[in-house]
Amino acid sequence: MNQLSTRKKIGYGIGDLGGNLFFTIMGFYLLFYFTDVAGIAAGLAGTAIMIGKIWDAVTDPTVGYLSDRSKSRWGRRRPFMFAGAIILFFGMGILFIPYGVTSQIALFVLATLTYCLVNTAYTLVNIPYGALTPELTDDYYERTVLNGFRMSFAVVGTFVGVSIVLPLVDLFGGTRLAWTGMGLVTGGIMAAATLTVVFSVRENPKPRIHSQENIFKSYFQVLSMKTFLTALIPWALHMAGVNVLQTSLLYYFRYIYQNEAAFQIALPILLGAAVLAIPVWVRISKQIGKKLSYNIGMLIFAAGVILFFFIGHRTGVQVSYVIMFFAGLGFATHYVMPWAIVPDVVEYDYAERGVRREGVFYGMWTFSSKIGQAVGIGLSGWMLSIFGYQESVAGVQAATQSETAMLGIRLLTGPIPAAFFIAGVIVLSFFPITNKKYQEIMKRVEQMEKKAEIREYPD
Repeated sequence: MNQLSTRKKIGYGIGDLGGNLFFTIMGFYLLFYFTDVAGIAAGLAGTAIMIGKIWDAVTDPTVGYLSDRSKSRWGRRRPFMFAGAIILFFGMGILFIPYGVTSQIALFVLATLTYCLVNTAYTLVNIPYGALTPELTDDYYERTVLNGFRMSFAVVGTFVGVSIVLPLVDLFGGTRLAWTGMGLVTGGIMAAATLTVVFSVRENPKPRIHSQENIFKSYFQVLSMKTFLTALIPWALHMAGVNVLQTSLLYYFRYIYQNEAAFQIALPILLGAAVLAIPVWVRISKQIGKKLSYNIGMLIFAAGVILFFFIGHRTGVQVSYVIMFFAGLGFATHYVMPWAIVPDVVEYDYAERGVRREGVFYGMWTFSSKIGQAVGIGLSGWMLSIFGYQESVAGVQAATQSETAMLGIRLLTGPIPAAFFIAGVIVLSFFPITNKKYQEIMKRVEQMEKKAEIREYPD
């Protein structure tokens, strides 16, 4: 089961087109929608998104735990994905429905509840989807290749997100209700991508040893693993930095460059560079390892955003395109390497404890990811508020912002995300699993499975 067919790699990979389309819309546009379309104060808007992300993070471990123990003719993971795809389609329309109220408290409550709904749907899709990886192949390098396919589609999903959201809003008339149409169209794409995985990829579950652990003990054990923490903490830090940058870039192009249309050019350049660089980094990782590749890439990304802070507002939008391309070359590693590292930790845990719990690891992985996102988006909203950002009034966006607000926007697209990236690189330097170490782990796993009496988890 080491080598996968190209058809199976594509069938699996396409799922993350929808996943990253969701991630892109939430990251690049939701805070902007809340402040400049729905008219929610920046601090309240950031807090609403932060609460939604924390809720999302809490549901992740639960879905991971349940998917590990589920059993059906569709396997353990795909029934969750099917249900999540349907809810996500309708939820995306509901999230962008005009609220029809003016009270800031009412707007805050409605924004929070609808965002929690779509995040629940996304959890039902994303956690089981991620947990499929170690069930498709156990080969060290093949997992990197598989995640290369997955993250190539992820970049396409991100590219679609930054390319069609504002044009769809314009196509539907540019009104508040036009955002609802955009939500339904993009929700349909997300659902279609997920259902493609459900009907084209059949999981091959690994042997599972019976376990009496409850959910709290399972997560306590994985969080006590230094090996896991040295990968988990950098992932959360990087996600926080990425979300700070994502939520701020549209503000930057709108108010500093006074050229919102340039945002539609700059983001595809960033993502295009990442697409080109992904297969290069996959090959590089085979020579120098996943950890070092990831660290080098994120340092390149950090250098790009710091450069953007110092010269972006002075040199004009054309230079920003060059900086975006340079940053994208490093950003590519963030798409591939983390998801290629987690399955190695899963095998390490199995070798140590004799229990397979992919869903627990992927649940905690996305839990930390969303805590990072919550921190990043919440920080962005609070920083905008502290620096005096003016949100829309009665649906009318502010034409200009104060110099102080402009500085806040620049900090959010430069030093603040860079600090998160550098901190993550430092922690990841201590991650111990190399290719050689992994081969030793897999020998132990092979010996265990030959000797063990295979028993299934209880339903």
